[in-house]
Amino acid sequence: MKQLIFIKILIILLFFGGVFSSSAQSASLYLSPYSGTFFIGSTFDVSVFVNTEENNINAVEVNLKFPSELLQVTSPTAGASFVSIWADQPSYSNKDGVISFKGGVPTPGIKTSAGLVSTITFRAKTPGIATVFFLDTSKVLLADGKGTNILKSTANGEYNLVLQPPEGPKISSPTHPSLTTWYRNNNPVFFLEREGDVTDFSYNLDQDPSGIPDNVSEGNNNSASFNDIGNGIWYFHAKAKKSGVWGGVSHYPIRIDTDPPKPFKIRIDTISPFSYSRFFSYFSTEDSLSGIDRYEVSVVDMSDPQALSNPFFVETASPYRIPFEKTGKYAVLVRAYDKAGNFAQDRTVLTAISSFISYTKEGIRIKNFLLPSWLIYLIIIVISVLLGFLIYNYLKRRNLAKRLKTEVAEAEKEIEDVKKLEKRIQEMRTLEEEARKESERLAEKLKKEENNTQPTDEKQN
Repeated sequence: MKQLIFIKILIILLFFGGVFSSSAQSASLYLSPYSGTFFIGSTFDVSVFVNTEENNINAVEVNLKFPSELLQVTSPTAGASFVSIWADQPSYSNKDGVISFKGGVPTPGIKTSAGLVSTITFRAKTPGIATVFFLDTSKVLLADGKGTNILKSTANGEYNLVLQPPEGPKISSPTHPSLTTWYRNNNPVFFLEREGDVTDFSYNLDQDPSGIPDNVSEGNNNSASFNDIGNGIWYFHAKAKKSGVWGGVSHYPIRIDTDPPKPFKIRIDTISPFSYSRFFSYFSTEDSLSGIDRYEVSVVDMSDPQALSNPFFVETASPYRIPFEKTGKYAVLVRAYDKAGNFAQDRTVLTAISSFISYTKEGIRIKNFLLPSWLIYLIIIVISVLLGFLIYNYLKRRNLAKRLKTEVAEAEKEIEDVKKLEKRIQEMRTLEEEARKESERLAEKLKKEENNTQPTDEKQN
């Protein structure tokens, strides 16, 4: 009993010792500053720090993700980093919105609560909330000779990007009232607040967040409209003239997206091989401008014409369980909406033959096994070729047999004719022999008659 108690105590001590050891071997990465408000067109620095939490580390790998539509990296300079050996030089991509650092220090490593890995300089591009976060591939390696990753937590950064305070007339837009919302309308209208002593306005529309209109008056009309503006983020810049002097500039951004998301295809799959109510539709796409906002799905029994002509959509996500409890033919429609309200749609037809057999335009599915359409077509082609080959050989053999039969019949006829000819020849030979014998008989008879008449003649003489 004492031994059993001792073993239990030992196990408990080992367990809690392992927990304490595991919790002690941890580190964290964080950004500084972790928040802030910055004007469009300005630059600001964000530093990456590591807290080793009393552990000695000798290597760190930092992979950051940032919204490339809102921020632009101007410099990923390491600066006064504690990293003395860079495995890879700091790199970044403003297209993909990623930044990477990978380096370390010699043995015995470093222990720090605020070790600077690098400082990044961002430029604010457009208004919005920009979140910079650590990817799961980030690592902090313990100086234990094994390269143990002890990174346990990360702290992201969130930055509010805003336009410069208006220095000119106040701008509003009835067609694009929100500064951060995407719109399908590419015919924007703007209104300018007119003070009593304003005589002229100057304005323009471009894609430069810091653009400045020229000093040429557009008149004193306090509204402006534009038609067929291209996709993207545009800025309306305006200034007013008071007492013969042009004032400061105000900026108003609008976001236009008239293109639907990229085309996509619905894939039908099944979770359970024993129930036709377990079919799932899978779908996914992208939108290069405003981004995907939501997906809507409609599943319609094709035997119901009214439902088919007016399908009911529900907002959902992929995968979506197809809600039906019987075999039959169903139209599955999926719409992908972007944040401007444009949508792309795909449609497929699911035919549930039995509890485990169905087919769509992808192919025939038997339980969880899909026989793709291209393979079915290939099998049909192969079978057709084989069938054609067999039919060709059959017809060839039949024609050959027919021709042989005809030739045999002709040969038999020729043989019959030969037999008749031989019979005729034999008859001719028989007649010839009879004629010869008759001739010989007649000759002998004549000879006898001559012999019988010869003495009488002699006596007469």
